[in-house]
Amino acid sequence: MNQKTIWITGASSGIGEALVNAYDSLGHKTIISARNQAALEQIKEKANNPKNIYVLPLDLNAPDSFAIKTKEAIEAFGKIDVLINNGGISQRSLAAETSLAVDRKIMEVNFFGTIGLTKELLPHFMKNKSGHFVAISSLVGKFGTPYRSAYAASKHALHGFFDSLRAEHYKDNIYVTIVCPGFIRTHVSINALTGDGTPLNQMDEAQDKGMSPEQCAKEIIKAIEKQKEEVLVGGKEKYAVYLKRFFPGIFSKILRKAKVR
Repeated sequence: MNQKTIWITGASSGIGEALVNAYDSLGHKTIISARNQAALEQIKEKANNPKNIYVLPLDLNAPDSFAIKTKEAIEAFGKIDVLINNGGISQRSLAAETSLAVDRKIMEVNFFGTIGLTKELLPHFMKNKSGHFVAISSLVGKFGTPYRSAYAASKHALHGFFDSLRAEHYKDNIYVTIVCPGFIRTHVSINALTGDGTPLNQMDEAQDKGMSPEQCAKEIIKAIEKQKEEVLVGGKEKYAVYLKRFFPGIFSKILRKAKVR
């Protein structure tokens, strides 16, 4: 492949870190963003080609910084070809026990943070008449499950926004890929917010037995290369999307009884 520049948010761990390592091994340039600058620097130090990695700390809950951060990202290597919106936070709490402040925080980071950064980079893609936005959603972006009401809502919202964006900018040669991971072996459940906003600090059993971040990254990169509009990534849990679509009543009964926390 021709060398490209990929901007990855949520790059300090999990799927984001795996994507950085995969793109590094393929010889591409990456701009890596997250709040934890120290973790980003460590990833760069361990890379095969550290000169191809630019560390750009970013807080998705600080929209006032997006314009200057986007300008810095573009100037890092002169051009951006792909933005992978991977940063976000999850949830593990019942809707009735979750404060509205937590609902708002999850929506602010996962939805408004993602689309805010996307809108800042969009003129760059339009000017170049090329570009690729990747939104890391979730299987719960296709259906809601217990303990994830705000998280599911934020991911559902991403689908609506990026489906619209894809249609609006097809003429500009701008592509959109929505990725829906299932259970991936990351710290997403450990860092998930509970009803009062404190982290769960506990690994989900299903998460612990899930697909490795490295395999997930490979499938995401493959989907990007093929310019797929949407891709499901994970194990057998991804077939729940089809069960929901074709047998919604049965799906609802299973979901009510399932141990999904």
